[in-house]
Amino acid sequence: MKPIFPSGGGHGEFPDEFRALLRETLGFDVERPFDGVERILCVQPHPDDCELAIGGTLAKLSRDGREITYLTLTDGSAGSREVPPEELKEVRRREQESAAEIIGVKKLLWLDYPDARLPYSEEVRAELMKVIRSERPDLVLAPDPWLPYEVHPDHRNAGLLTGEAAFFSHLPSVGDGEPWDVRLLGFYYTDNPNHVEDVGAFLGLKLKALKAHGSQFGEDWASWEVFVKGVARFYGKVAGFEYGEGLRILPTFLFHVNPLAGVL
Repeated sequence: MKPIFPSGGGHGEFPDEFRALLRETLGFDVERPFDGVERILCVQPHPDDCELAIGGTLAKLSRDGREITYLTLTDGSAGSREVPPEELKEVRRREQESAAEIIGVKKLLWLDYPDARLPYSEEVRAELMKVIRSERPDLVLAPDPWLPYEVHPDHRNAGLLTGEAAFFSHLPSVGDGEPWDVRLLGFYYTDNPNHVEDVGAFLGLKLKALKAHGSQFGEDWASWEVFVKGVARFYGKVAGFEYGEGLRILPTFLFHVNPLAGVL
């Protein structure tokens, strides 16, 4: 599938023959990015991000037998104007556990950085690398840190640090633990997907999982449901589905010194 939202800078049409060459030499096809993927690590800045962004895709993959682990970087304690932070972080952990069960995710890991204060630091990157080397995923997912107009530092830092950790995790001289080669790196919450997954049969599960995050969506559920369906219809329309979810997934090594990563 060609990029649906070509990135700025006048890249123009990318040659189909080069795409074919990449498929042959890398063994990777953007139309079937989950082929050969058995273990997935989905990194989220806050409880609910994995479901809000790609809950339908994750539900579909879990029911296809893929092992999915959530790694939540912050405690979610800043997400309410009424509930005190110490109380809210416990509420949000319980909500995430319930939502993950609906999606089919059996393993949840937490770093518990304060919500809205996830630092961009070597310490966080090292922690992410330790998790990657322990979980040994084929595919690592995180928010797209280059999403235009994304003002939340937790999201930007989560995406950048996860990408760095996935890229460096194969090098024995960087970080602790047994090196692990992450084959694929993908970003959700992206305006430049190279793959849209058909989630029409799983949108109901996604909505059910999001509804489990009552502290975030409960009072405004009707508005959120319209928003979630609208985004899914938009992705779906450009890819020929009723409902879709967009991702930018590439072999991990292509995220370094590759000026064409935005158009592949």
